[in-house]
Amino acid sequence: MKLGVFTVLLGDKSLEEALKYLSNSGVQAVELGTGGFPGTAHVNPDDLLDNPAKINELKDLINKYNMEISALSCHGNAVHPQKEVAAKFQKDFEKTVLLAEQMGLHRVNTFSGCPGDSEGSKYPNWVVCPWPDDFLTILDYQWNEVLIPYWEKAVKFANDHGVNQICLEMHPGFCVYNPETLLKLRDAVGDTIGANFDPSHLFWQGIDPVAAIRKLGPAIYHFHAKDTKIDPINAPINGVLDTKHYGDEINRSWVFRSVGYGHDYQVWKDIVSNLRMVGYDYVLSIEHEDSLMTPNEGLQKAIAFLKDVMTFEDKGAMWWA
Repeated sequence: MKLGVFTVLLGDKSLEEALKYLSNSGVQAVELGTGGFPGTAHVNPDDLLDNPAKINELKDLINKYNMEISALSCHGNAVHPQKEVAAKFQKDFEKTVLLAEQMGLHRVNTFSGCPGDSEGSKYPNWVVCPWPDDFLTILDYQWNEVLIPYWEKAVKFANDHGVNQICLEMHPGFCVYNPETLLKLRDAVGDTIGANFDPSHLFWQGIDPVAAIRKLGPAIYHFHAKDTKIDPINAPINGVLDTKHYGDEINRSWVFRSVGYGHDYQVWKDIVSNLRMVGYDYVLSIEHEDSLMTPNEGLQKAIAFLKDVMTFEDKGAMWWA
């Protein structure tokens, strides 16, 4: 396995400054934002596409700090009911795929997206219960008329340009938010669709990441290392469906935390061990979204924690059996 970082938290630094900082911290891989919600602070496809010289400069810079690129990320909602919003996210996705092709990469991270409840909708509508029956009608529309047709075309576009792993983050608010919905879309459009597995979004839904890892197995294509703390006072009162601002930490039912501040070493050791058991021996990419720490402190604590729980060497042969 390799220790990685999603570099968007270092957007105030140049890419070279970020790489130097991460290399000195023992990081081995970077996940780079190329549009959508992550933005383009470090890598802007408009500056690189069809420009081999600039692409080689980027590759040389990555190599200079003994890094590799784990994935290009353009998380967005390309099935947003507002056509102009969807078009912007779609363009970012297409540019990211084309850049991946020209850089010799084959992983792209994003979201499944979430449509509205009908063709006339203005905002996405995330359905979380089956009754009244209106919600099942919405789900049928979203999946069969929008989501599956969209991803059939997106998968073909990606495959035509050398990208064979579209890594969807299972994120509440979007149609793919748990293993069941990830596998539903994968079954519908093919195994180009896989998971960018982020346990932080599973913890607060009551999902056991280890069980989810076992269920998804080879469908895990990338991994975000981020934690969540379920509040022991607020969650038993109000449950975990919480719309309060992330900055209202003391009143929320859960908050995102740096790795190790939501769950202890044993939980994360089990996650790492089960990733290896299902065949995932790739990058654990730290995503820092801890509002109780500075980016520097939160990142450094996550790096130190993961160095203790990750397995970096090949497991080798069983000399005892």
